[in-house]
Amino acid sequence: MRIGVLGTGNMADALATHWARAGHEVTIGGRNAHKAERLAARIGGSVKPGSLRAAAESGHVVLAALPFGAGADVAWELRAALDGRVLLDCSNPVGAGFRLLTEGGLSAAQQLAAAAPGAHVVKAFNLCHENVWRMRPPVFDGRPLAVPVCGDDETALARVRELVRDVGCEPVAGGGLERAGLLEATAALFIALWVGEGMDAQAIAPPLAYAAGPSHKETEGGTEAFY
Repeated sequence: MRIGVLGTGNMADALATHWARAGHEVTIGGRNAHKAERLAARIGGSVKPGSLRAAAESGHVVLAALPFGAGADVAWELRAALDGRVLLDCSNPVGAGFRLLTEGGLSAAQQLAAAAPGAHVVKAFNLCHENVWRMRPPVFDGRPLAVPVCGDDETALARVRELVRDVGCEPVAGGGLERAGLLEATAALFIALWVGEGMDAQAIAPPLAYAAGPSHKETEGGTEAFY
């Protein structure tokens, strides 16, 4: 698969490294040619540097590894080049005080879709720090990390699921693009818990067997059924 990467930061580095090792053709695009060349050289292999437009034009999938606030502007500039392509958004619109910057409006992913209406936007890879994505692979207690994926186009979703597996993770159906805002809100909550409170966010969810509540409760007098 051909993959264009918009951006030269940590998320671009972490994900493009996995995909290059998996044998995909990767083009790193940046406004700063030196940064694009440096990242492409660091990843190595057949990874090529280029402009943002060159990266957009090169990929079956185009990763928007850009800060929230810049992504929609770049997508608008490149909307013709992105027409018909998968545009993968990993951004988190989280501001000071762990506030969700899109509250009450379009999600970051929907803003990309509005800026480049011919692209097939998919939301994924936004729930973890870039260093998690650098792991080879991200496996915890013997279980691969699950990655929710939101989008409306089945072909686009299939491509992104393949890229999730190439990182060593398991894709999870997250619903249509209208649910991308839920992923972004989840990231805001998790970041607030992890960074703001120093808490393990996994502790807020019960095991799957208890997701709908326990079917029985042990009491002193025996077992009491719940209905």
